[in-house]
Amino acid sequence: MKKNWVKLNLQYIGQTNKKHQIFRARKWNTDLEKILKKPVFNESYQLIGKIFDLMGPVKNPFISIKTLPNHIFNPEEKYFAKVK
Repeated sequence: MKKNWVKLNLQYIGQTNKKHQIFRARKWNTDLEKILKKPVFNESYQLIGKIFDLMGPVKNPFISIKTLPNHIFNPEEKYFAKVK
């Protein structure tokens, strides 16, 4: 995997009223804060949305992902963020 791709280890929590998908980070370090407002892709590297917000505790934050309107969301997929 290239250096500018970050695999996101996430646990799905649910969906907000504004159609944001909320996840909890299973493994996290503060270097990953650079993924804020970056695009998110699935395993086949198709764009599904972008990281809208990071919130909660520093060690295991909640991550809000705003998905594209035409994307059919599957919480079991593996996700990647592109940082460059």
